[in-house]
Amino acid sequence: MSLPSTIPFVDFSLQHQPIQDQLERAIQDVIQKGDYVLGQALLDFEQTFAQACGTAYGVGVASGTDAIALGLQACGIGLGDEVILPANTFVATLIGVMRSGATPVFVDCDLQTALIDLAAAEKAITARTRAIIPVHLYGQMVAPNRLLDLASTYDLLIFEDAAQAHLAEREGYHAGAVGIAAAFSFYPSKNLGAFGDGGMLVTQEEIVAQTMRSIRNYGATRKYFHTDQGTNSRLDTLQAAVLQTKLPHLRSWNADRNRIAQRYDALFQPLADYGIIPIVNLSGEGHVYHLYVIRVLEDCPIDRTALQEELNTLGIQTGIHYPIPCHLQPAFQQLGYAVEDFPHAETLSQEILSLPIYPGLHESQVDQVVSAIASLVGCPIGGLKLDQALSAQPSLVLG
Repeated sequence: MSLPSTIPFVDFSLQHQPIQDQLERAIQDVIQKGDYVLGQALLDFEQTFAQACGTAYGVGVASGTDAIALGLQACGIGLGDEVILPANTFVATLIGVMRSGATPVFVDCDLQTALIDLAAAEKAITARTRAIIPVHLYGQMVAPNRLLDLASTYDLLIFEDAAQAHLAEREGYHAGAVGIAAAFSFYPSKNLGAFGDGGMLVTQEEIVAQTMRSIRNYGATRKYFHTDQGTNSRLDTLQAAVLQTKLPHLRSWNADRNRIAQRYDALFQPLADYGIIPIVNLSGEGHVYHLYVIRVLEDCPIDRTALQEELNTLGIQTGIHYPIPCHLQPAFQQLGYAVEDFPHAETLSQEILSLPIYPGLHESQVDQVVSAIASLVGCPIGGLKLDQALSAQPSLVLG
């Protein structure tokens, strides 16, 4: 097998090439029907994706951000309500809350998993708190049972941000089936990605789905009859056709990601003494690894910036998700947060580094990434020692 000399952070061709003919047929079918807006392919995809998530209804919208903003509105969240969310999330979560009219209330995250700290969330609850947004970050779900207990105790709505967690599972729950509703993104780099922007709200509640369908389509329950103050946010039929074609492959793609992550986990074990540790997986095979993230600790012989630059020189692309926590973003200073308000989120923002992970990434490329990092931090691992690391403690690769 001929492998590229560089390892890109994302490589769509490995997924698309084997199903190229199917994708082209799906697109041509939409073109021939001419139902580009709210067409049959969208209706089909809404139903099949909702079923895959273990929910009754799906409503396709223009982006994951709209799925959050409009979804919160459809759930009755708005002006005067407080919504709890983690500080270490993509800014779309925050923007969605603010567009709904609600007040965002940040809390810190767990340092090991990077997921929202539910103990901190409990302390942040006030008389105005209506909802909590668990962000299933990097493809790992927030613990459903603890989340449900918290919501039940304080009468909160759970609105999941599942933008990175397509078909993730934990404790017998699917991402999207824990709370009243959940938002997904189909941005091209997601585990299930479109050929452009797209998003979906999934829910068990018929009234939420009905309201969402109205809001996304100018607030109209039927043509020219507007019952809600809506907007224009519809998942294009062409994009839905692409996503419907890819959906049957998603479970195997996710399994591939998890296998790659297990290899990474095993290979990184010797590097813990050199200040390189992965974000912890507490979900086993239910983690779908939209991203594989390591932490470059303070005692690492090389800092994160230098490590990323050296890897890039070697042809290994990486990312940082995310370098600035939401509460420190310049655009949202009016919220009144400051440095050191959320120390775990701030610490992680300075440590985290996302490594290549996608279906089709070869084992030898994973080995190449880890060998390069090992060399840069001065850890004597390579060749046969990589295989020894893989077989040393197999129980650890499941998180």
